[in-house]
Amino acid sequence: MQPVVSPVSQTPTINVLFIASEADPLVKVGGLGDVAGSLPRALRALPSDQTGGYKLDVRLALPFYPTIDVEKWRPSLLAQFEISYPGNHPAVEVYSINLEGIPTYLVKSRPIDEEQNVYPNGSGKNGDKFILFSLATLEMVKALDWKPDILHANDWHTALAVYELAHKRTSDVFYNDIASVLTLHNLPFMGAGTEKALESYGIPPSQDVALPEWARSVPLPMGLSVADRIVAVSPTYAKEITTSDFGCDLQDFLCTRTSRIKGILNGVDTRVWNAEKDPNIPAPFSTSTLENKKIDKQTLQAEFGLEANPDIPLLILVSRMDRQKGVDIAIEGLRQANELTWQAILLGTGDPTLESACQHLQQELPDKVRAVMRFDSALSHRLYAGADIIMMPSRYEPCGLSQLIAMRYGTIPLAHAIGGLADTIKDVSLPNPTGFLFSDLTPQSFANGLHRCFNEYQQKTTWAMLQKNAMQQDFSWKQSALEYAAIYRELKET
Repeated sequence: MQPVVSPVSQTPTINVLFIASEADPLVKVGGLGDVAGSLPRALRALPSDQTGGYKLDVRLALPFYPTIDVEKWRPSLLAQFEISYPGNHPAVEVYSINLEGIPTYLVKSRPIDEEQNVYPNGSGKNGDKFILFSLATLEMVKALDWKPDILHANDWHTALAVYELAHKRTSDVFYNDIASVLTLHNLPFMGAGTEKALESYGIPPSQDVALPEWARSVPLPMGLSVADRIVAVSPTYAKEITTSDFGCDLQDFLCTRTSRIKGILNGVDTRVWNAEKDPNIPAPFSTSTLENKKIDKQTLQAEFGLEANPDIPLLILVSRMDRQKGVDIAIEGLRQANELTWQAILLGTGDPTLESACQHLQQELPDKVRAVMRFDSALSHRLYAGADIIMMPSRYEPCGLSQLIAMRYGTIPLAHAIGGLADTIKDVSLPNPTGFLFSDLTPQSFANGLHRCFNEYQQKTTWAMLQKNAMQQDFSWKQSALEYAAIYRELKET
């Protein structure tokens, strides 16, 4: 069905409220911050001739964290209200800012004000904050008299908004034709431990008999049970979550929802990650000036006191220190490949045990390894630019961002063939390769992958072609935005 437009009307719009727990540059903790900071902008930029004749009016809503820089963003108060749920709940204030062209609403209330950390330790604090935020966003659009066609939520922190929208559609005409999309970035994090917060707002458990009983009072499964569309952040991950290996005991339920599940790859912000124009690196470069990458490598070797030899392959790991990321696999695999000549820089922060393991590897191999246990955005740019190989032995990887960034800088991924890694990296055994994949998640398999990398690295012409192949991949948000826009249009016209 084509949109009906009268001669005097403007281009029809699809109004989208995009809600998330973080968005760069306002607040960023992990990959969700990158997505929420980039995807709404890419969606708004799509011309109507690529979206079935619609203009996408995408607006963002976030909790108004105490750490947000009010002097920089100068938020203005738009609305004040009390949420209409049983119990004595704090009032809500909604502020607006223009986030680099994206109309953005900041939701302020006591549970959000009381905690400096975006994700505090303790599910109780997380529950109070994110459940309040989820419920408030639904009442916010009514208070602002701006009605979305699509509520687009992300992960467990906002999944309850999808669940509650389904209930409101049966009792309040304002919500009747608002459809919901729930993007699944990380299935294992479901919001368990928030039962008391749900009870305090009088939110009933899900009655979906396809859900396991334990999941009926957990925010993410509750949202998944009623979402009009579920998006996993890569096509392979969309399939993996319906299996016992990756389904987190929801696989049988998710198998009942496959007609509503779609995999759409995340993109990268090509304004930020651009080897040709990156102000953070000593020598910007492109496929036609790839020789400059050697300068970035030499600079890194000097910065970290490593042997300044261009023929030694330089490995990096840029990662949250988390078991999911397979950091332990990389550490043991490097040990097993110790007889080879290589250098490695490990950057990240997180699990103290893994941080300590990285530091022990440096002590064990002081001529080869440097462990930098901190968050350092500027350094990550220099690592992507100067390294030869990035290590990504993840146990699971819904999409992955580091491999997308690394390839834009001609740094070749060595990765476990799962999730978005399998979708975005073409192994050297295939035509037009961009990296190296291995199937068995063991240190030995990882070490074997290192051998493959180093053998190719010695073939300079072949390696340069591999780098150029990787750099020429289009990992911008445009294609992904078009796929989301197609979902919005389908829901709008249904």
